[in-house]
Amino acid sequence: MTDKLNHVDYHWYLVRTQPGHERELGCLIDREKENTHNILEAYCPTHTTVNVRHGDQERKLPLFDGYVFVLATESALREFLHDRYPNAFLRYKRKRQENEKAEPFTIPEEQMRAFMDFNDNYADKVVVLERPYTDYAFNPNEDNQPNEIVRVLDGPLAGREGYICRFRRKKGLVFQVQGIEPGSHLTVSYPNVYDLHVIRLHNAEGDRLSLGTEKARAIDLLVGMLQGCGYGERTLPTLYDLIDRLAAKPSLVTLRKELHQQGQEALSLRIERITGKEAQLLLNLARYEREHPGYARNTCPRLVLRPFLTPTSGLEDNGNGRQTRPHFTELIQQVNIAEQVYYPSRQISAEESTPYYAHLGVMERDGHYTLFANWDTFLGEYFLTAGKANEKLVEGQSQHERLVDSFRNYAPLLYKVLTDPDSPVKAIHDFPVGDEKLNVMAITATNPEQGAEELLRICVGICQELNTTNHLAVWRRYLRTVWLHQ
Repeated sequence: MTDKLNHVDYHWYLVRTQPGHERELGCLIDREKENTHNILEAYCPTHTTVNVRHGDQERKLPLFDGYVFVLATESALREFLHDRYPNAFLRYKRKRQENEKAEPFTIPEEQMRAFMDFNDNYADKVVVLERPYTDYAFNPNEDNQPNEIVRVLDGPLAGREGYICRFRRKKGLVFQVQGIEPGSHLTVSYPNVYDLHVIRLHNAEGDRLSLGTEKARAIDLLVGMLQGCGYGERTLPTLYDLIDRLAAKPSLVTLRKELHQQGQEALSLRIERITGKEAQLLLNLARYEREHPGYARNTCPRLVLRPFLTPTSGLEDNGNGRQTRPHFTELIQQVNIAEQVYYPSRQISAEESTPYYAHLGVMERDGHYTLFANWDTFLGEYFLTAGKANEKLVEGQSQHERLVDSFRNYAPLLYKVLTDPDSPVKAIHDFPVGDEKLNVMAITATNPEQGAEELLRICVGICQELNTTNHLAVWRRYLRTVWLHQ
């Protein structure tokens, strides 16, 4: 920070005084700064104690005991302390090398303002934790499942990223704050994350949504390959056969050779071209099937239309296209979905775009086209709700001065589809597809391209709403059957 008139550098300096005398020094500077050149501001943290948890016990301890932050030039502050308050002194950075020149510890203006906002609004509410920040990445009470990662969107904590962890039946936000020493951090918890406006980030190193779809992605990968190779109505029995073979002998090389010998050359070549990541998915599924016989048959007892969003198209070279099914045409189209992604090991976040493939069924009758997407399990659970429970889930606004976990509050696109009679996209219960019935999101249009575009926009938007909110956790689990997130 520079005084343009005198070309003098101003910095926030950390001044050490006797514990308990912070206000005394701060008040002295405030009284004398009008008569003192180049000392602009003194700041004493208003909340100098925090709740520190050790095991199940909490106690209050000083957080910034004996420190005052002063915005001034170094020479003016030195002179003031020497003449007016000799019991205080500037805090210096630690030397990294023996011949390094000692420099006073300074705090960047932007960081200082953020600290002041935090201290004035939240410091009396946070709990300083004794374990390192990385210990909170996983939940030991849920088989070390990764904890959700969120970013605070507004308020003094805006931009903070951290883990949602459960403490004494409440979900808190665990994050880091800058310590006094350069490069040091405190791990703290804000006790009730629902007091904050947050957005959920995708954990690039182990997201619950991705982990929960691993086996479904493996099954869908095989289904896509079989349909792409023209197996048609033989897809389901062939799927079970392939999984049984891999469960008996988890070797894709052996499976490919057997298929080649049996004259199933196209499928053999498709398996040969899968990536290492896809191969690992299939082998993990095979091991799980061996440990839990019948898993694939119970999970996929019928096949009408693949889930709405999948990582692979099933077509040659993973392209867009159409495939004819017994009672409809399947439209397969690539959709690029941008997400806020967090890398816990590096503690960095970024926006990344990932390609998925949307699967839509198309039926034509008298010049009108009905396009539909498979939301069978998700909507099946929704249609099971009724009465007051359904009203609260869909329409709920607030209760006891807190927003209710409802579609209206946290999934407005889904809310509109379910309640607005003018919505072009409808949630349909038991939509007939030949002899089968599906719960679907559907639209009717005279122009199939425009209908597909609108259906994709709405369905992708709903997926993103549910995936990014910290609320509606149950429905995010059901979303795994709609969006096979990778």
